[in-house]
Amino acid sequence: MLACATAFGGALTTPAAAAPKPPPVSDFHGVNWADPRDNYADDAVVPSGLSTSDSYATVYAKSKAIIRGFDKLGANTVRLPVNPTSVNGPFWKSYKGAIDAATAQGFKVILGYWEADNAKDGRIDDQASYDTMWSRITSAYGRNSRVYFEPMNEPFGYTSQEWRDVAADWVTSHRSVPRDRIVIGGVKYSEDVKPVCADPRLNGTRLALHNYGFWHTDWTSYDQWKQDFEERIGDCASRTILDEFGATMTSGLDYDGPVNGSSEVAYIQAATDTIRELGMGSVYWPGLRSGDTYSLTTLQGTGTRLSLRLNNESGLNRLHWAWNQDGGTGKR
Repeated sequence: MLACATAFGGALTTPAAAAPKPPPVSDFHGVNWADPRDNYADDAVVPSGLSTSDSYATVYAKSKAIIRGFDKLGANTVRLPVNPTSVNGPFWKSYKGAIDAATAQGFKVILGYWEADNAKDGRIDDQASYDTMWSRITSAYGRNSRVYFEPMNEPFGYTSQEWRDVAADWVTSHRSVPRDRIVIGGVKYSEDVKPVCADPRLNGTRLALHNYGFWHTDWTSYDQWKQDFEERIGDCASRTILDEFGATMTSGLDYDGPVNGSSEVAYIQAATDTIRELGMGSVYWPGLRSGDTYSLTTLQGTGTRLSLRLNNESGLNRLHWAWNQDGGTGKR
């Protein structure tokens, strides 16, 4: 606090600057950057384009190029996977280059824990290594206001009560992390945020919702999908980030056009309308994952000279609509 002398010999204090207000969830315009094998990995999870043999400088340079590609899409957020092998092992020193490159370009980064593929039971694989992982992550990025922490992706192995207990324990164990930088997944496949939203122990945290069109391929009605989204969200939209949703982007589907019996078109139109109307955050799955037909982009180039090629213009238009950006198109 600064002080200056007055004409009467006293001191006049100037109040310290207020802490920046946390962004609303509607400011999360994001994409997932995922491992080509999916983020369920027995070994280190490695997003497309990176390698465990890369140095920190190489990861940083590659990530800078890829994040620049996401920025051109209109994104300002990237969701990255972590697991104990990635963080507790030698790759962490290099992997931090991806986080650092993203935050240096003004991106928000959501770090989410994925369990190993050889377990994949929807529960934390090993509590001790999990705790060590989060301790290392929060020690490195707890003071970086652009980094957010998602304790677990899709905790489907827990009952609602069990998962809320696990999440509450995480919040208590990391009480130095501001609650608005903690993203708690909904119950089961992060498919319903209402129980988490209602738990007072988790007040102030963000919520992560997942919803996919392949869960109900027989639904070709826009209204049916719209109702489904709204039922999963309840009155918790102001805290909710839809941090996984996606559909086929490599088959030429026109997401700007009429549904014409396509469950995927109906789903994407309902999802993006819901995001916009309710002021939610959203992180598309995936912005980049090599070999994934849902991937919004394809990685091009070699070495650190990388770029992204858009796979579906209408899919991006729908994201721009959800994000309230110029060029987006609403329901047709």
